[in-house]
Formats: sequence, C-alpha cells, structure tokens
Amino acid sequence: MSYTIHKTLANMFILFLIFAGCHAQVENQRIVGGPCEGCEALVEDMPTHLNNSDTLPLFETAAQPLIVSGVVYEHNTRKSAEGVIIYFYHTNEEGIYPSYANDALWARRHGYLRGWTKTAKDGKYKFYTSRPASYPGRQEPAHIHITVKEPNTNPYYIDDILFADDPLLTLERKSQLRQRAGSGVVNPIVDNQGVQHVQRDIYLGSNIPNYD
Repeated sequence: MSYTIHKTLANMFILFLIFAGCHAQVENQRIVGGPCEGCEALVEDMPTHLNNSDTLPLFETAAQPLIVSGVVYEHNTRKSAEGVIIYFYHTNEEGIYPSYANDALWARRHGYLRGWTKTAKDGKYKFYTSRPASYPGRQEPAHIHITVKEPNTNPYYIDDILFADDPLLTLERKSQLRQRAGSGVVNPIVDNQGVQHVQRDIYLGSNIPNYD
C-alpha cells in the first residue's frame, strides 16, 4: 500500500472516530455558525498537544515574514477565553496553497501553510508565518483563513484576516465583511528587522449565527 493511500485511510479513520464521538455527545455540543465547508479540516492532522503559538514553514526564509497575534475574548465580555483552538491557513507569496506530494484530504487543499494554536488562561495566541499573496489573476484581497473551536461547540469560521494596506481591499469589499468574531482587517506594523506584526483579536460569538 502506498504512503499516500495509507495516510488517507488513516486520516479518514481518525475523522470517523472524532465525528462519531461528537455524534455520541451531540447533546453536549452547541451547533453554531451555519454551514462551514472545510471546518472539518481543523481536526485533520491536528497535533495532540497544542501551544498558544505556532510557527509555519517559510517564516525564517520569507521575503515578508509576518507575526499574527491577538486575544480571544468570551462572548459579550472582556474576559479572556481559555481552551479555544484556532486553526489558520493561507497562500504563499505566489498566491497558491502549496502542498507536499503525499498530502491528502484537506491537507492538500489547504496546503502546508496551516497551523493550530490553543489559548491559555490569558486568551492570547500567536503564529509566525509569511505574508500571503492574492490569488493569481484574481481581484480577491490577500487573506488568512481562520476557524475556531470552543469547548463543547462545533468549529466555525470567522472573518478572514485582511490587510488594510492591500490595494485590493476596496471600500466595496470592506462593506461586504460580516464582522464574524470582530473585524479581521489589520494594520501591519514593521519592526526594525523587517518583520510585519498584526493583531487580530477574536470576540467569540459576535455576529455568529445561532450563538445566543
């Protein structure tokens, strides 16, 4: 059996166990957020132990290294939220989702520029990565996708991280944003080493369907 087939079957088995467990405990799972294609990617290949920071491939060699940080807040409060998993992925500097030859399932679609963090008591998270580019030949602003998973709640997507200095982020495009878990529009600040820093705070439940 080839490595790719073996990994695909292994991932399918893991996903089956996870979703079977969720089904068995459905009465304890709050269902929010509406339809979410790809939210199941949060559990695929997720490391067993998560920290409140993660470093993605290319950070050390990127033409434009990027550090994203923020605080996750509980719904309608300024209290930091503990135990929230944050899954993120984005394109490379050419605007594509690069993947390894043996990747399968969501790993192939989302590429290897993806990662996970889990908040501690202070609700903070951080990831070290590279600034993405927009899709080739399209007018979509560059963005970073984010899915969150609160305890006893299904995963749901929130507004992408978008860059205020991106010329493709027009006023019309801004007017279409849904502000899921707060605004995803960030203002890059460059440090003396040329690294861009952005902050994306996350307000759980804000503008998330069926949350209350």
